[in-house]
Amino acid sequence: MQVYYDRDADLKHLRGKKVAVLGYGSQGHAHANNLRDSGIEVVVGLRRGSASWPKAEKAALKVAETAQAARESDIVMVLLPDELQGEAYEKEIKPGLKDGKYLAFGHGFNIHFKRIVPPAGVNVFMVAPKGPGHLLRSEFEKGRGVPCLLAVHQDPSGNTRPVGLAYASAIGGGRAAVIETTFKDETETDLFGEQAVLCGGLTSLIQAGYETLIEAGYPPEMAYFECVHEVKLIVDLIYEGGLANMRYSISNTAEYGDLTRGKRVIGPETRKAMKQLLADIQSGKFAEEWINECKSGMPHFQELRKEAAAHPLERVGEQLRSMMPWLAQSRLVDKTKN
Repeated sequence: MQVYYDRDADLKHLRGKKVAVLGYGSQGHAHANNLRDSGIEVVVGLRRGSASWPKAEKAALKVAETAQAARESDIVMVLLPDELQGEAYEKEIKPGLKDGKYLAFGHGFNIHFKRIVPPAGVNVFMVAPKGPGHLLRSEFEKGRGVPCLLAVHQDPSGNTRPVGLAYASAIGGGRAAVIETTFKDETETDLFGEQAVLCGGLTSLIQAGYETLIEAGYPPEMAYFECVHEVKLIVDLIYEGGLANMRYSISNTAEYGDLTRGKRVIGPETRKAMKQLLADIQSGKFAEEWINECKSGMPHFQELRKEAAAHPLERVGEQLRSMMPWLAQSRLVDKTKN
C-alpha cells in the first residue's frame, strides 16, 4: 500500500490551473473552500437557481452554471449526488471536455459501474476523503486533515497521479494520509461500510437497542442516553486509538460485557447478511437497484425517509439535546452555509 503526505505533494501541479467543483453539498463546499484557502483558483458549478448558489457566493467563491464551469476549467471535480452524475455528465460536462483535461471524482461509483465512460484522451482520477465533507472542512480549519484515497483511472498526459496528489494535499488530505487505491476497491468498500456498519448497521443497532429498552418499560430518556448519546463517547475513544483504546478506558464490567455479549448480537446470521450485502455490491445489483429507484422518482426512498424521521427516538433526542445548548455551538452541519 502506497501512502503519501504533504511532503510528497507539490501544489505546482495545480498552479495556473482552474478547478471546477461541481456541487456545493457536504463534500462540494469543503473541497471548494479548502482549495481556495490553499491558494488554488476555484469556480463552483451549480444549476441556475440552486439553493446552494447564494451559499457559495456568501463564502466569497466564484459561481457559474455547471456547463460553463466545466468548459472553462482545467480540472473538473464532480461532487454531485451519485444518482445525478450520469445525466449531468452527458448534458453539461462531456461537451466541454477536451483531450488533456482532468476529470475527477470524490467517489468511484459512476466510473466503476460504467455509468460514466470518459473519452480516452481525458485524465481521470479520484480523491475520496474518508469522512463527511463537514468534517473535512472543520478539520482543515483547525490545521488538521481527513485521510484521502487517491486513484487514477486514465492517464493519457502521464502526470495524473501528481495532479491528484496535489489536489488531495490542497484539501487537507496530506496532513493525515493519502492512500493509493483503485476505483473498484474504493467503491465497493465504501458502499459496504455505509450499508453494513457506518450507516445501515449502526442506525439499525441504535434503534433496536432503544426499542428493546422501551418495550421493557424503561424511560425514553434513559434509553436515548444509553443507545444514542453515548455512542459518540465510545466512538471518540475508538477514533483516537482503536478498539483497544476504548476498552482500556471503559470499566472492567463494560469490557467483560463487550467481549462476552457482543458476538451474540453480531452472530452468524448478521455475518451472513453482510456477505450478501457485499455480493450485491460487487455484482452491481445494488447500483442497478439504486439507479432504478432514482429513475422512478424515489418513491420507496422517500417513504423510508419519512418513516425514519418519525421514529420516537428523534423526538426524545431533540428534547434532550435542547437541554445541552453547547451542542449547537460550532456545529459541523450548518444548513445555512452548506
